[in-house]
Amino acid sequence: MTEDTPAARFLDAAVGLLQRVHEEEQENLGAAASLVAGTVAAGGRLFAFGAGHSSLPAQDVVYRAGGLALMNLLAVPGATGVGAGSATLGSALERVSGLAAAVLAAAPVRAGDLLVVVSLSGRNALPVETALTARSLGLTVIGVTSRAYADGTASRHHTGTHLVDHCDVVLDSKIAVGDAELRDDGIDVPFAPASTVVTSALMQALMASAAVDIAARGITPPVLSSGNVDGGHERNGTLMAEHADRIFY
Repeated sequence: MTEDTPAARFLDAAVGLLQRVHEEEQENLGAAASLVAGTVAAGGRLFAFGAGHSSLPAQDVVYRAGGLALMNLLAVPGATGVGAGSATLGSALERVSGLAAAVLAAAPVRAGDLLVVVSLSGRNALPVETALTARSLGLTVIGVTSRAYADGTASRHHTGTHLVDHCDVVLDSKIAVGDAELRDDGIDVPFAPASTVVTSALMQALMASAAVDIAARGITPPVLSSGNVDGGHERNGTLMAEHADRIFY
């Protein structure tokens, strides 16, 4: 029997969410992987975006051993990550309308590329406009978000829409509004977020599925090796030189 500790209860909750994703998102993962593989086969470039803590799963698939060398981070200064002194600024920037258009105008994106937009709530202006603007520029957009937020919260964008409304495929993390899995009599609010665990797993599942799909198209998937195995750096250097026109990190 599992010991009834806060750690055990959190891990059980995270496993439960991952099981739901496993059971309910297979079709969407396959569709999203096909879009990634099709983009690679057509010579397009791959990008991932997330703001605040949602940047963590996006960063997790960039320059990652075992991942696709072609995945690039679309970074928004001040909104990517939670660096010292900038976390609250990042939250404010997520609500600024017009920022996404400026970022995409300065980014090396073009029609035919693919962008994965990660946003737990999908309600703020930045992720909504990033997806909306990217599609208007001819990019394919995959959203990784929680549909519970789209159903249970009001949009903070002037269109009244959420991220889910501007994607070619949506991967649902199943995270409940509030992103807190535990409760305790001595703590006055729910606590223990699992969104990063689940969203990172979704991102890696997408990359794994895409790699196999690319191989099935007769293309050698540009998968990076670990720099901590013999020959890894040399292999990665060859990959980066071969795909220099599609790698921006």
